[in-house]
Amino acid sequence: MKAIVYDKYGPPEVLQLKEVEKPTPKANEVLIKIYATTVTKYDCWTRSCTAPTGFGLLNRIASGIRKPKKPIIGMELAGEIEEVGKTVKLFKSGDQVFGFSIVNMGTYAEYICLPEDGVVAIKPTNMTYDEATAIPYGALTALHFIRKINIQSGQKILVFGASGGIGLYVVQLAKHLGADVTGVCSTTKLELVKSLGADRVIDYTKEDFTKRDDTYDIIFDTIGKSPFSGSKKSLKNKGIYLFTTFGLPRLLRLMWLKLTSNKKVIFGLVDPKNEDLIYLKELIEAGKLKSVIDKRYPLEQTAEAHSYVETGQKKGQVVITIA
Repeated sequence: MKAIVYDKYGPPEVLQLKEVEKPTPKANEVLIKIYATTVTKYDCWTRSCTAPTGFGLLNRIASGIRKPKKPIIGMELAGEIEEVGKTVKLFKSGDQVFGFSIVNMGTYAEYICLPEDGVVAIKPTNMTYDEATAIPYGALTALHFIRKINIQSGQKILVFGASGGIGLYVVQLAKHLGADVTGVCSTTKLELVKSLGADRVIDYTKEDFTKRDDTYDIIFDTIGKSPFSGSKKSLKNKGIYLFTTFGLPRLLRLMWLKLTSNKKVIFGLVDPKNEDLIYLKELIEAGKLKSVIDKRYPLEQTAEAHSYVETGQKKGQVVITIA
């Protein structure tokens, strides 16, 4: 089968199209023919073996000290089940599915094997493969943290990085739950964030939201770049400051804020679950959630897709199509 493989860390050019052995499903696994995957910020970190400030050593240990432990990266997928293992009961050949392979990765390929009890579910009936593959990483991350804060109808939430791979789902899920949503993004992305349901948008290239008199119950920073000192002032008493991405210096400041004020700080790793993916599928089929695709690239142009994602200019998701 064809796959994008890398044997050393570095720029996008280390990604090469090669022929590799097609996997065979174990008794509890399904073999999926992949039609679409994505390029996420996490994929780029893995390829280059970089990480937020202070976590470089941990990232190197996890990914491989001298060279990558896993030669095929990629986390999101949508495709069709071609074969099932002998003990599989939840799926059958021909099922159209979408899923998330955060541990072993491997979606930059024509085929992948996943356990039937992994993060994989029947694809939403009202989505194409391209649209479905753009859901798992961002939407599962957004859902995980929104459930942690138990957002209530009428609460005011500011989403910093509202047009990114996680932020666009935070906006939609928060609106679904009745929150008053303010999205922060750059000039070219304002209309997109409005179209997702944000009550108002702020262009961070022209205005610092912390200079306003507005205060929020929740500030959800999806990219780890919100102005820290000002953001503290923009939080209401007992407000929540929430992060999905952060370096060690900011982590220390967050811990200090947590210890010295009545404002809560929430951060951590996502624990994706199959039932959460099924819940998102139901929202999609009910018309409550949609994916946003910026650009599509064929598998052989995966390196170019990585280069584009690293510009920071993408609006929504970048999809890799696999013929």
